[in-house]
Amino acid sequence: MTDRWRFRWSAIALALLSALPASTVFAHGAVRSQPTAATLITGWELDPFFIIAAGLTCWIYALGVRRVAREHPKSPFPRKRIIYFYSGIATLVIALMSPLASYDTQLFSVHMWQHMLIVMVAAPLLLLGTPITLALRAATPQFRRSTLLPILHSRALRILSFPVLAWLLFTATMWATHFLPLYNASLEHVWLHRLEHFWFITAALFFWWQVIGVDPTPWRMPHPVRMLYVFLQMPQNSFLALAIYGSDTPIYKHYATLPRTWGPGPLLDQQLAGITMWVFGDLLFLISCGFVAYGWVKHEEMEGKRQDRQQERAAQAARITP
Repeated sequence: MTDRWRFRWSAIALALLSALPASTVFAHGAVRSQPTAATLITGWELDPFFIIAAGLTCWIYALGVRRVAREHPKSPFPRKRIIYFYSGIATLVIALMSPLASYDTQLFSVHMWQHMLIVMVAAPLLLLGTPITLALRAATPQFRRSTLLPILHSRALRILSFPVLAWLLFTATMWATHFLPLYNASLEHVWLHRLEHFWFITAALFFWWQVIGVDPTPWRMPHPVRMLYVFLQMPQNSFLALAIYGSDTPIYKHYATLPRTWGPGPLLDQQLAGITMWVFGDLLFLISCGFVAYGWVKHEEMEGKRQDRQQERAAQAARITP
């Protein structure tokens, strides 16, 4: 697909999204009717702020891809990286604007699926798209030296991306957002809800940045440490999920007092949310450990081949030397 057609399809997609009838847009925190086949297709909660942010992000990324293709025609940006990145954006669109988002203030279990998609699926996909590498390749030498590299080497980024701090930030985010008053308030105030989602994606990006390991980072963890880094998230995720599941009363006033004419009651809904976090979260952490292990094996194979080549060159040099 050429850059021209890629831009055209992006514009068409945004136009169609913006053209959805007003009747399909739900107000934040409103009581929802029971979902039907029609509302599951058309019941989008359109957020102009997210539409603008996602659109600008896609546009800037596409500009970078186009510039790399123009400046380096023999080594364009890898297609798989582009697919990963836009898949991450698509996952965010599904999580934050699809009918899934329309019912997140109605059902805690739906809200949990939304958060799992943001932190466990969208964030890793965005990082697999290697946006930092793209920025470095697409930037002019002057902009790279004056802006990008100083940011990457800055003290603030080194602190925020320090693996222990990134791990703790992600863990604290999951616990704090579920047990502070912010969670209940975000269900009733759209601006707080946006802030919560921004907090989620930021913490998730810093956490997974260390695991994915394909973009430049101030810290480079060995594969065994990456596996431990991910594996240690499973116990805390399980404890948090069990704390939600095992509560005898609804944790959030919003869900407890919301009029319900369909669906599970507040306590059962909360238990379903806890099960979702436990099963889906631990499963994805386990799958991530598998991918890290696979990357470890491939890395060792490449390192072995590199050492073999060095030994062959050394042997040839020894034979040539009189």
